[in-house]
Amino acid sequence: MRGLRREYFGQRRNDGERGECGMWIVPEAAIGGLIGRGDCFTAVEQVFASMAKGTARNFPVVREALGHADALYGFKSGFDGQALHLGLKSGGYWPGNAAKGLTNHQSTVFLFDADTGKCRAVVGGNLLTALRTAAAAAVSVAHLARKDARVLGIVGAGHQAAFQLEAVAAQRPFEKVVAWNRTPARLEGLRKAADRAGLPFEGVSLDELGAQSDVIVTIASSHAPILLDRHVRPGTHLACMGTDTKGKQEVEAGLVARATLFTDEVAQAVSIGECQHAVAAGSVDATAITPFGAVINGDHPGRTSEAEITLFDGTGVGLQDLAVAAAAVELARKAGIAIEMDF
Repeated sequence: MRGLRREYFGQRRNDGERGECGMWIVPEAAIGGLIGRGDCFTAVEQVFASMAKGTARNFPVVREALGHADALYGFKSGFDGQALHLGLKSGGYWPGNAAKGLTNHQSTVFLFDADTGKCRAVVGGNLLTALRTAAAAAVSVAHLARKDARVLGIVGAGHQAAFQLEAVAAQRPFEKVVAWNRTPARLEGLRKAADRAGLPFEGVSLDELGAQSDVIVTIASSHAPILLDRHVRPGTHLACMGTDTKGKQEVEAGLVARATLFTDEVAQAVSIGECQHAVAAGSVDATAITPFGAVINGDHPGRTSEAEITLFDGTGVGLQDLAVAAAAVELARKAGIAIEMDF
């Protein structure tokens, strides 16, 4: 990739050369032209399967307010004993970044050698986070949505929403996208994403969205329910992707209680995910929430009827970040754009 250099501390390495002490760097600028939705889908699907088999585990999440720049900072980490992915994603949210021409969400993924503990790679994590989040929703739709799903609904129109639309749209022969946002003017970005996916687009009310949609993706930053129980008809699949912190909420607890529940990580779903409110109210027990990998592995049937409402609570786990970062490193090495340095 033009503009990327392989010189560090006066040393230069050829693309195919690898020293025992080498550490790979894949800059944020390289990610966009490197890894696609299909790569991320495969990586995330494999992670969910490994988690359900017990061969991969996430470590406790650390998330703290810095008391500086209104920033929220944290770590997500884990180890996949099957793929031997070990590492962490470090980053958070800086609300003032947009005024500086930077993305508010900033993150970097660090991968370590599982046999030695040495740092193996440093990978730009901003775009990867958006891609892996969208991939998680897409995987849930691929395994849980009705085969005859034709209308895709999107609740929310922030930065992540377009990634969700494009990833999910590839999983069923959708014929239309409908969307709702508090600020209707922001739907224009989603309209452009629908155009790229070759789908008609319409901004609608929440009542209309629920009445038309076979699949609904919620991707809003909210601390009060937006999508209500009465909005959603039987047979709908919901991918709830915006709630990842205690107190956040996108859908009414009654809707969660009515649905068959799946998640990436049960411990996170009941503490920081969309299920937290129904669990706190006593209308859902943690034992009713199925690790989604069980569906992928064939240990759970997933959807069992055309009228069933299925809900995937996508809380976001560190293993997803490690998997897509590892895929990006391999793709970058093959393309000759990964930077290697002694470390």
